[in-house]
Amino acid sequence: MEVPAGSMVVYLLLSCFVATSYGVYFSSLNETLIVTATHAKDQVLKAGEAQITVTWRFNQTYKAGTDSAYKTVKVKLCYAPISQKDRSWRKTEDRLKKDKTCPHKIVARPYTASNNSFTWTIEKDIPTGVYFVRAYALDAQDQEVAYGQTTNGAKSTNLFNVQAITGRHVSLDIASVCFSAFSVVSLAGFFYMEKRKGKASQQK
Repeated sequence: MEVPAGSMVVYLLLSCFVATSYGVYFSSLNETLIVTATHAKDQVLKAGEAQITVTWRFNQTYKAGTDSAYKTVKVKLCYAPISQKDRSWRKTEDRLKKDKTCPHKIVARPYTASNNSFTWTIEKDIPTGVYFVRAYALDAQDQEVAYGQTTNGAKSTNLFNVQAITGRHVSLDIASVCFSAFSVVSLAGFFYMEKRKGKASQQK
């Protein structure tokens, strides 16, 4: 039975509408990318200072052409479960539009199957926590179609610790000292002027 061309067009439009309305689910993606992250071993990585080098490539065990729709790769810093506990704003959701596991962008690059590497300085606003790295492959519609990550499915291996910037910046401390000194001088000047006024009044 031949399907009318008009019906096929309507079907395709409805399919696109449903896909964009409900979004992509993480459980529907294949782990076709191999992702690694190298950094200083056995050390807490300091935000604003430490660097990690991320590499990613297509897993050649998948058949040729599997990655034909891949157009872009987005690499993200993600919270490990221990840093999500009792923090609803970091909650993992299967629907990627609602997922808060990986809020920190590392880099986005056009897709190539191999020889991909990027060295990233951990940004100053990254909070203290335990992390891993995940890369998403996106199609021409900017929809996630595959992924890869530096940890296992349970997100319990190859994790690393980041320490947030703490304390005040040196410039703030200098400004605080200057302001305090100015306040003391101003207060001393005020008392000196009041004292002079008092003496002048007594002389009259």
